Amino acid sequence: MIIDIHTHTFPDRIARQTIDKLSKAAHTAAFTDATGTSLLTSMDRAGVDLSVIDPVATNPGQVEKVNDSSARINEIFEGRLMSFGCMHPEYPHFREELSRLVRLGFRGIKLHPVYQGIDIDDIRFLRILDTAASLGLIVLTHAGQDIGFPGVVHCSPAMCRHAIEEVGRFPFILAHMGGWHDWDEVLSELPGTGCYFDTSFSTDRFSPLSDGYWKPGEEKMLSPDAFVHLVRAVGADHVIFGSDSPWSDQKAALDWIRDCEKGGLHSLSDDVALSADDVRLILGENAKKLLHL
Repeated sequence: MIIDIHTHTFPDRIARQTIDKLSKAAHTAAFTDATGTSLLTSMDRAGVDLSVIDPVATNPGQVEKVNDSSARINEIFEGRLMSFGCMHPEYPHFREELSRLVRLGFRGIKLHPVYQGIDIDDIRFLRILDTAASLGLIVLTHAGQDIGFPGVVHCSPAMCRHAIEEVGRFPFILAHMGGWHDWDEVLSELPGTGCYFDTSFSTDRFSPLSDGYWKPGEEKMLSPDAFVHLVRAVGADHVIFGSDSPWSDQKAALDWIRDCEKGGLHSLSDDVALSADDVRLILGENAKKLLHL
C-alpha cells in the first residue's frame, strides 16, 4: 500500500485562484490544479493508494469551516483521500474542537507555524499539542523554512525538540524531513526524539517559475546521499512518504525515493543505499501503522 501523507487540495471554486496566488508568492510551479479530481488523477498515474490532505487555517475564524469541509472530503472520497483537520493557535475553543474531530473520525490535524505566525513551542501551540496527544490525534506540522516566506522560521528543529520535551512523545510528524533547508540542525537536534519525518518537498529539486527569481542551483534540495544519511540518523521506521502535491509530482517523488534503493538509478553504493525494507516502510507501512489502517 502506497500512502502519501502530505498533499493539499482546495474547493473547486477557489482552487485555481488560490494556486495562482501561492505559486506567484513562492515563484514555484504547481503540478496540478489542486482540486480533488486532479489529485486522484495524479494518484492513479503514480500508483498511490491513499493521499492524506493537510488543510491549514490561516486565521482562527477559519477553523470550524475548514474542518467541516474536510469532514465532507472524508465522506465523499473514503478509501482514496483522507483529510486531517486543522487548528490555529489562537482559536479559543481548541479542546472542544479537537474532541469534535475525534468524534467525526479524524486521524490527525495539520499545523503551519509560519502561516500562523507563532513558534511551535509557544504555549499556545503546546496546549494544542498536549490536547491532541491526550486524544490520540496525529499532529503534522510544517517544519523549517517556507519557500514563500524567505528567512521566516517558526518551527525549527530545536523548537520541535523543546516541544517534545514539554509535551512528551506522541505521533508528531515534522514535514519536509524535519525542517526545510535546516537539515544540518535536524541531524543535531532531532534523532532519538521519536518524531516522524515526512519527505515532502525535500528531495531532488523544486520547479521554479521562469521569472528569474530563483538563481540556477537554488532549486536543489536533499541529494540522494544526504537523504539516505538523514534516514539512517532518524531511522527508516520514522520516515513517511509525502509529496506536498501540488508542489511536487507524486510519481517523480516516489520514483526518486525508490531510486535510493540498492541498484536504483541514483547509483548509491550498497553500503549507503536504502534496503527494500526501508523503502517499503517509508512508502506506506509507517503511515499505515500511524493511521491505524
